[in-house]
Amino acid sequence: MSDEASLNLFQQQEANRRRTVVLVAGFVAFFAWLGFGGDYIYYLFTRDAPRYAYHHAFPWFGIGLSLAAAAIAWYAYRTGPQKVLWSTGAREIVDPRTDKERQLVNVVEEMAIAAGVPRPRIWIVDDPDPNAFATGTDPLHSHVAVTQGVLDLCTRDELQGVVAHELGHVKNLDVRLMTMLAALVGAVALMHDGTSRVLRPGGGSSDERKPSPLVLILLVVWIVSWILAPIIAQLLALGVSRKREYLADAMSAQFTRNPLALASALQKIEGADAPTAHIKRGAAHLCIADPLGRRLTSHDGLFADALATHPPMAKRIAILRGMGYAQLKQDKR
Repeated sequence: MSDEASLNLFQQQEANRRRTVVLVAGFVAFFAWLGFGGDYIYYLFTRDAPRYAYHHAFPWFGIGLSLAAAAIAWYAYRTGPQKVLWSTGAREIVDPRTDKERQLVNVVEEMAIAAGVPRPRIWIVDDPDPNAFATGTDPLHSHVAVTQGVLDLCTRDELQGVVAHELGHVKNLDVRLMTMLAALVGAVALMHDGTSRVLRPGGGSSDERKPSPLVLILLVVWIVSWILAPIIAQLLALGVSRKREYLADAMSAQFTRNPLALASALQKIEGADAPTAHIKRGAAHLCIADPLGRRLTSHDGLFADALATHPPMAKRIAILRGMGYAQLKQDKR
């Protein structure tokens, strides 16, 4: 690896470390706002209540939600990879029993050497649609998973390209950021659903006091924030993953010295009939191709950029083919 490439890699790793810290801080801060904001609204609502009525003075909600968010972020970091693998139904290959499983293990070992990272743990998702993803917290604690469809569809060279792409995510620490994001997106959805049930209107109340305009405005902002939380988290997951795919493609070409193999694999993956049923929306941004349907990723533009988990596959393939043809011309000289 050249000095410039090494510098770019170190910069990418450091940027991913910073983004992970910012992501966790933003996650905790958002729930702190929901908690302390709710406390303040409740305080304003009960401030002028009769002496015998409840007056909300201590910020129970803010402290509780902030601590819960911090605990969830810590738990997501520690168990995120396992939760991602569990959610996809992946099974670990410890003792390969078929020729395809042995080939997968050999390819992962070869590409780990080429990438200069420890060999990750290897998993297979029993799904006929071709796809792959990597997860983990760092190169020492990483996992690479491929679907059965990849093993059935790809040649050995194409499988090398797919695995090398995933190891690119491992090497530049994409897996830490993207796994944390997957775990936190799921946590936001879970907390949103739980709190929505708690806040759902119940029976009538004997308190007929009308809240002030300030309380109403703050309440509307608070409710809108809560409603938009899972949407914002999902859009953040989409935005994080798109640009990283180009870098991982380039790293795959560097590790294998064969960009045309990955281009061919991506072409086959793009031509698959159905999305990957075993990989849900929370982990979609981890995959080498959008497992939830590819209508958006087949297009470019503002709308696709906002909603697609991956950049246009045709663009990725064209870039890889250009790299391959340039390499062939250089080899002929």
